[in-house]
Amino acid sequence: MIIRKETSSDIQSIHEVTVAAFLDAQHTDYTEQFIVKALRDSGVLSISLVAEVADKVVGHVALSPVSISDGAMHWYGLGPISVLPNEQNKGIGSELMDAAIRELKTLKARGCVLLGEPSYYHRFGFKPLDGLVLPDVPPEYFQALVLQGGTLQSETPKGIVTYHESFLAKG
Repeated sequence: MIIRKETSSDIQSIHEVTVAAFLDAQHTDYTEQFIVKALRDSGVLSISLVAEVADKVVGHVALSPVSISDGAMHWYGLGPISVLPNEQNKGIGSELMDAAIRELKTLKARGCVLLGEPSYYHRFGFKPLDGLVLPDVPPEYFQALVLQGGTLQSETPKGIVTYHESFLAKG
């Protein structure tokens, strides 16, 4: 398996992987593929990595900047992350997560947030961060990873997190 940055020739494959990955998922409105496209078209898809097996794209992860109401800068939102259903539970998602975190460190990101299953994302260091809120979401599912600074409670961001408007894309 190879993890690499997306190229223009991957766009259709990324779309197909994203659709397939969320087809039977719970807690989705089936717009993830439109979100990825809107992020890309808006120029805010900061990190877009694909997992490739035997020259076929089997997974993808997207990261984009988020806003925090306290003015904290250099924070990103991870998602969507997608792996073809027949390729799940083979470590591909974990490899994408690890590569995404490495890329964030390269960008000197202060931190990353995501909406997801706590039991899965805790292994990568994500956890709910006191005072960091995504409205209308149970706090245990909105998790953060502090990458730089923020080691003291007074240095961690506090406020409402807002994802890019691309997350409202419907088609």
